[in-house]
Amino acid sequence: MAKITYIEHSGKEHVVDVANGLTVMEGARDNNIPGIEADCGGACACSTCHVYVDEAWVAKVPAKEAMEEDMLDFAYEPDAEKSRLTCQLKVTDALDGLVVRMPEKQI
Repeated sequence: MAKITYIEHSGKEHVVDVANGLTVMEGARDNNIPGIEADCGGACACSTCHVYVDEAWVAKVPAKEAMEEDMLDFAYEPDAEKSRLTCQLKVTDALDGLVVRMPEKQI
C-alpha cells in the first residue's frame, strides 16, 4: 500500500492509500479524485490521465516506455521531465509518499 498525494490544478490536495498492484490512475478513479479522466481506461491510448510528478519523485518512478512517450505528445502542456501518464505508474511500496499534480485540463 502506498500513500499518494494528488494535487488538483487549483491546489486542493487529496491524500489516499492505493493498494499495490493498482496504477496511480486507478487510485485516482477509485477515490473519485477530479482531474484524471482516464478516457481509455488505462490502455495507454490517450493522454487524459496526465500528471506532473513532483520534482522530488522524478528520478524515483520507473522510466517512461516508448508508448507512454508517444502519448504524452498529445497531453496538455507536457513537461519533458515531469509529465507522466498515471495509467503507466504501477503502485508499489517504493511509491509510498508519491506526489502528483494535475494539469489545468486534460485533452
